[in-house]
Amino acid sequence: QVQLVESGGGLVQPGGSLRLSCEASGFIFSIYHLGWYRQAPGKQRELVAAITSGGTTNYADNVKGRFTISRDNAKNTLYLQMNSLKPEDTAVYYCYARLNLVPDWGQGTQVTVSS
Repeated sequence: QVQLVESGGGLVQPGGSLRLSCEASGFIFSIYHLGWYRQAPGKQRELVAAITSGGTTNYADNVKGRFTISRDNAKNTLYLQMNSLKPEDTAVYYCYARLNLVPDWGQGTQVTVSS
């Protein structure tokens, strides 16, 4: 079955960078749409970035210019490069994969931005 495993989270200072990875298995990676959601304690889940099977990307307004989503179909891996991190970026980040409107989800990785 579909498996998604996030990694790369951690503690960084404001202005720092992190690269999240999501390793996928159990499905035809190259034809799936992929993306990242995040959720902070007490806050609603928000879509951070998405990338289609064709490579088209979309970003939340509050991460545009700072985050870059990419995929490596040969490695079945999704990435989220996060630069110029702010405390407001602190959250658990979840990757997803979908063919239709119903996604499969990873377990999440914690990102904490604090000085």
